[in-house]
Amino acid sequence: MSDPVSVRRALAQSGLVPIDAQVLLAHVLGRNRAWLAAHGDDPIPRTEAEVFFALARRRREGEPVAYLTGIREFWGLPLAVSSAVLIPRPETEAVVEIAVARLPADRDTRVLDLGTGSGAIALAIAHDRPRAQVLATDVSAAALAVARDNGQRLGLPNVEFLQSDWYADVPATWRAGRFDVIASNPPYIVAGDPHLADGDLRHEPAGALSPGGDGLASFRRIVAGARERLAPGGTLVVEHGFDQAEAVRALFDAAGFDEVLSKRDLAGIPRVVAGRAPE
Repeated sequence: MSDPVSVRRALAQSGLVPIDAQVLLAHVLGRNRAWLAAHGDDPIPRTEAEVFFALARRRREGEPVAYLTGIREFWGLPLAVSSAVLIPRPETEAVVEIAVARLPADRDTRVLDLGTGSGAIALAIAHDRPRAQVLATDVSAAALAVARDNGQRLGLPNVEFLQSDWYADVPATWRAGRFDVIASNPPYIVAGDPHLADGDLRHEPAGALSPGGDGLASFRRIVAGARERLAPGGTLVVEHGFDQAEAVRALFDAAGFDEVLSKRDLAGIPRVVAGRAPE
C-alpha cells in the first residue's frame, strides 16, 4: 500500500456492503459513521488502513462484524462480545420490554436471567430497574466471564453471576425471596436447520443456538422449573423461534401459567411468550 488511501476510497475498496465497511472503519479510526461521512477525502494513516483492510477481508470470509469490533449495542448499552457468546440482537429487546414493564421501579425486586450469554438481558434490566437484584446464569464459564466484565464496565452493581445448567445451582429462593421475573433467550433452533450453516450463525457458539432435537428442550426445562421459583404473580418471559409460538404457549398453559401472551418482534414475527404465575 504505497500512497495514503482516503476514507471514501477505503470504503469503496473494502468489498463490503456500506454499513459493514463504515462500522469497521469507524472502529479502526476511533470515530463514528457521521465523522466518516464528513471526512471522505481525509487520508487514512497507513497502519490503520492495513488494519481496516485485514478486518474487511475477515468480514468477506464470513466473520460477524460484532466479533471483529468486539462490541454490540443492545438496549442502548455497548456490550463487549466474543465468540464465546451469541451476538445480541434487536428482537431480544422484546424480552426486556416485558420484563421491565412487570417490574415496579419503586420497590426492591428479584430477577433471574437464564442463559445470560453476554449479559444482554440481565444488564438491560439492571440498568432500567436499579432496585432490581438480578441473578444472571450460564452453563458456560467463558460466557459468564464476558457477562461479568460487561457488568463491571457498565457500573451495574445490582447484578450477580452464577454458573449453572439452567436451574441446577439456582436456589429455590434468593435474596430472601422468590423471583419476580424469570427471563431467558435460550437455544431454540431445531437440529439440522440449514440456517446454522449460514451467515453469522456459523461463527456463534453452537450450544447457545440449538439444544438439538425439535428445539424445545430448553423451554421444557425452563417452564417446568419456573413456577416453584417465581413469586405469586411473577412473570416468566422467553424468546423463541419464528415458528415456535404455539408450542411454547402450550408449555406455559400446561404448567398452569395465567395471562399467557405472545409478543411480535419489529418484523411482525411472534418472538416472545410471557405468562404469570398464579397469585
